[in-house]
Amino acid sequence: MKRNPTMSVVLVTPHRYETLRKVMRRLRAQTIAAQLEVVIVAPSLMRLAFDESERSGFLRVQVVESGESTSLGVAKAAGVRAAAAPVVAFAEDHCYPEPDWAAQLLAAHAGPWAAVAPAIGNANPEEAVSWANLLIAYGHWLAPAVTREIHDVPAHNSSYKRDVLLGYGPELDTMLGREGSLHADLRAQGHKLYITGAARAYHLNPTRAPDWWILRFNAGRLYAATRAAGEGWSQARRMIYAGGAPLVPLMRLPQLLGQLRQAGLSALLPRIFPALLLGLLIHSAGELAGYIVGEGGTREYLANFEYDRIRQLARADRIRHLEVV
Repeated sequence: MKRNPTMSVVLVTPHRYETLRKVMRRLRAQTIAAQLEVVIVAPSLMRLAFDESERSGFLRVQVVESGESTSLGVAKAAGVRAAAAPVVAFAEDHCYPEPDWAAQLLAAHAGPWAAVAPAIGNANPEEAVSWANLLIAYGHWLAPAVTREIHDVPAHNSSYKRDVLLGYGPELDTMLGREGSLHADLRAQGHKLYITGAARAYHLNPTRAPDWWILRFNAGRLYAATRAAGEGWSQARRMIYAGGAPLVPLMRLPQLLGQLRQAGLSALLPRIFPALLLGLLIHSAGELAGYIVGEGGTREYLANFEYDRIRQLARADRIRHLEVV
C-alpha cells in the first residue's frame, strides 16, 4: 500500500545539487525522515545534477523543473502545488534543522494554526556580524523562543497547512514572493500564526562585510518600498517617512536588545553592539532610499542572495563551515 508523506519540505535552488547536500543531511537526520517528502525546485534536472543516492532515508524525493528566470515566489508555489503532504515546510540551503524539527512542527500543526515557525538559532556564532544579522532579521523568533501565538513568521523557514496556501489559487505565486503580505492576509482572514520553541533551526548568516552591507541596505529599501506601496502612500507621506528614516536605529535598538535579553543572550551585547548599530544604520539608509525611489531591483537581488550562502562568508568563517558536517 502506497503511503502518503506527513510533511513535504520544499527546497528551491538555481544551482547544482551540491549546494543542498548539507541541508539534505540534516533533513535525513530527522526523527521522522521516513515520513518526509522532499520537493526540490530547480530550473532543470540537468542543471541540478541530482545525486540519485540522496533519495535514501526519505519516503520520497521529487524534483520539480521550474524553468529559467523564475522568481522565488513562483518557484516556491510550484513546490507547494507538487507537494503531497498536508503540511508544507520551506527550507533553505543555509538553515539547518535539529533532528526533531519536523516532528515538532508537525505536532504543532495539530492545532488551529495556518502557519507554524520554529525558533531560529545561529549556525555561525563565532562572528559578531553573524549575530547582528540574525538579530536584525530573525530577532522575533530568536532561539530559545517562547511557544505562543505570534503576529508573523519568518519568510523562508516556516511551515504551512497546504490547503490554506492552495486556497490562493494562481495568486499564490505572488503571495509567496511577498510573504509579509501573505501573513497579513492570513490574519485578515481569521487564520492564526504560531511559533513552537520545541522546533529549532540554525541559520547561517553572511559575514563577508561587503555582502552584509549590501544585504542590509537592500532589505531596508525593500521593506520601506513595500510598506509605502502596499498602503498606497502619497508622495508627501513618503517624504515624511524618508525624513524620519535616520531615527530607525533609535527606535529598533531597544526592541532588539529586549529580544536578546529574552533569549538569555545579553552577555553577547558588548561583542556585537558595534556591528548591530552599523547594521541598523545601513538598514535605515536603505529605508530612506525605498521611500524616495521605490524598490527597484531589490526583490530580485534579495532572492538571489538566498542561495549558496558560503559565497557570502568571510574566509575564516567559510573554512569553519566547510569543516562542519
